[in-house]
Amino acid sequence: MTAQEINLVRDLAQQYLAICQKDVQRERRDLWRRHNSLQRTRTPVWVRAFAWQEMPQSQCVCTDPLLRSMENFFRESLFRDTFGDDYIHEPWYVVPAVIVTPPEGVWGLRVEWHASDEPRGARKWDPPIKSPEDVKRMVEPHHVVDEARTAERLARVQDAVGDILSVVLDRATVFRMWNADISTELAKLRGLEEMMWDMVDRPAWLHELLAFMRDGILQAQAEAEAAGDWRLCNHQNQSAPYALELQDPSPSPTSVRRKDLWTFCASQETTLVGPAMFNEFMLQYQIPIIANFGLAAYGCCEDLTHKIPLLRQIPNLRRIAVALTANVAKCAEQIGTDYVLSYRPSPADMVGYGWDEERVRRILRRDLEACRDCYVDITLKDVETVQGDTERVRRWVETTRSVLDELGMG
Repeated sequence: MTAQEINLVRDLAQQYLAICQKDVQRERRDLWRRHNSLQRTRTPVWVRAFAWQEMPQSQCVCTDPLLRSMENFFRESLFRDTFGDDYIHEPWYVVPAVIVTPPEGVWGLRVEWHASDEPRGARKWDPPIKSPEDVKRMVEPHHVVDEARTAERLARVQDAVGDILSVVLDRATVFRMWNADISTELAKLRGLEEMMWDMVDRPAWLHELLAFMRDGILQAQAEAEAAGDWRLCNHQNQSAPYALELQDPSPSPTSVRRKDLWTFCASQETTLVGPAMFNEFMLQYQIPIIANFGLAAYGCCEDLTHKIPLLRQIPNLRRIAVALTANVAKCAEQIGTDYVLSYRPSPADMVGYGWDEERVRRILRRDLEACRDCYVDITLKDVETVQGDTERVRRWVETTRSVLDELGMG
């Protein structure tokens, strides 16, 4: 850490704090609390991704890895603040604890990745479970914090910006989000096609594997709770994790239970699996994990059109994703006013390739009209490119708000 780099990060932190102290942040918190608690509000708009790596503002200068990570967070936040959406900037900086996991991967098996020759191209993975016997090499997960390395990391961040922002230590288990939905890691470990064949060719074996993963996730999460390592910074719902039924996200170091938190789950890898098999081979193993939390959001990029009736089995479900390939009208009809409908239009249609305002308006009008009676919000996500256009996402937010006003939903 050089003094010059520390001063740079401190200056960015001051600018970030100014954003966090704007009155609009308080207004947005109230909006999301009410919306996520199924009260009528204007329709929230949330930009989750925006091709940050294409923006000139994303160029960092710090060479120290920790400072560079902080610099990137503050620069991205400052740029994001210009969009005018309902994203909430929180007046704290989160430091992840160093969690001890097997060096080969969280389940003890190494997934080999083969990079593309194209810049930012897709990678191909080589799943390590080639035969049923390979599961015997999987490692039972536990929640263990490397206290010495964690304390060192925390101290460095506190020394840099602790007098400007609250610094929050995130001590929760690594078995959350994608490591806790079973689906993501199962596909990496077994292979997507092989996983689907197993549902037919060796269902008993697959059930044993799914039970092992479910129980391992539950064990790691319970160990983190027993250790007091879940905090209010651990809310997660792929949006703004506020609700009247739960405590707000906070930098408080006070321990909480999973029942005090939002959780997120999905199964993108079973998109092409029918409802019955999805229920048998995935959802029934996810529900015991999800049910330990206060409120839940389900779905990411998968089409849930024909699976929404099954999701009603989740006792604490509050938000359902309606992805770009879903039938929005059929989803809206099934969701009704029982849950929040998280509408996610195609990023390619919205901002990915060229800017066509009339196309954006046409798609939004069609889909939002179908959601008019629902508790709907709009998420722009998985934006891989805006073709270097620094203004495109801002224009999308403006256009989206204009359509909402036109429909009386703004």
